Amino acid sequence: MKKISYHISRIGLGITFLWIGVLIFRNPVGWGGYVQPWALSLLPVPLMQVMMATAIFDMTVGILLLLNLFVWIVSFVAALHVISVLVVSGITDITVRDIAILYCAVALLVDTLPEFITNRLSFLK
Repeated sequence: MKKISYHISRIGLGITFLWIGVLIFRNPVGWGGYVQPWALSLLPVPLMQVMMATAIFDMTVGILLLLNLFVWIVSFVAALHVISVLVVSGITDITVRDIAILYCAVALLVDTLPEFITNRLSFLK
């Protein structure tokens, strides 16, 4: 059985991703406003489609974490996603939130890495 801190982090991060996904889904234009102009020019599809895909992605991550499914993979993908959010949004009012979400995802990732990976990473032992 995992420590209670694992479940608190997993459920808290799951709720956060699910909630952010719903908020983006309800107001994709508002959330799209955080994307820096240089990043907008790189998008192959309209911003609205990217934001809707992001909302679906965030809700999927949240649901999988809440269901305790594929946690190490979901945490890894979530951490990469938050890093990309930090890169394309720059330093804003919500950067602190994103950093906290990133570190929670990384903590879950490290806590749930399979043994075949941790055996190769001696600093995690």
